Amino acid sequence: MGIQITPSMLSADFANLQSEAARIAGADWLHVDVMDNHFVPNLTLGAPVIEALAKVAAQPIDAHLMIDNPDRWAPSFVEAGAGSVTFHVEAAAAPVRLAREIRALGARASMALRPATPIEPYEDLLPELDMILVMTVEPGFGGQAFLDMCLPKIRRARTLIDKHGGDIWLQVDGGVSLDTIERCAEAGADVFVAGSAVFGAEDPDRMVAELRAQAGGTGH
Repeated sequence: MGIQITPSMLSADFANLQSEAARIAGADWLHVDVMDNHFVPNLTLGAPVIEALAKVAAQPIDAHLMIDNPDRWAPSFVEAGAGSVTFHVEAAAAPVRLAREIRALGARASMALRPATPIEPYEDLLPELDMILVMTVEPGFGGQAFLDMCLPKIRRARTLIDKHGGDIWLQVDGGVSLDTIERCAEAGADVFVAGSAVFGAEDPDRMVAELRAQAGGTGH
């Protein structure tokens, strides 16, 4: 599968999302953070914006739901056009049923873990998932500093994924930059969400390529 770079639209210009997507033509996915001001202390984009973006962007949409009650709301994001939908296991009432519903609707099902949430209790869920997202900052705001304490968890997640086999991607989100991406790749991550590092760069698409090269020099 190789290294994938998924820039976070949280750091893009919300008034020009179509042109912002075009500025990162080399990106594998567009990562869209959905926040409800309950699960996290911030309020951002919802399904209507994803629906509009999915119609005009060349890249598929990776929707990260930082919301309460994803069991109820996640399917609507698939219907809006997201190709991958990530729910937080801390917020899901029935994660297996939810993952199966997301897959049945035709999207990739992904489960996110906050920095303090261990991966081990959820090992049995791995066959139901297409991706694990290890948050490397507390979810809620862009531009935060990377938490090195999450690296051992990335390694443990990679070990469990390799043990079970199957094509499960391992994504990291939070403080990913040229300074931190190599450590994440060495720990076993292969999908990288980068927000301010990409959209804060003079040439965002060149930064996507540089991040990919920086991560691609290592592997698990």
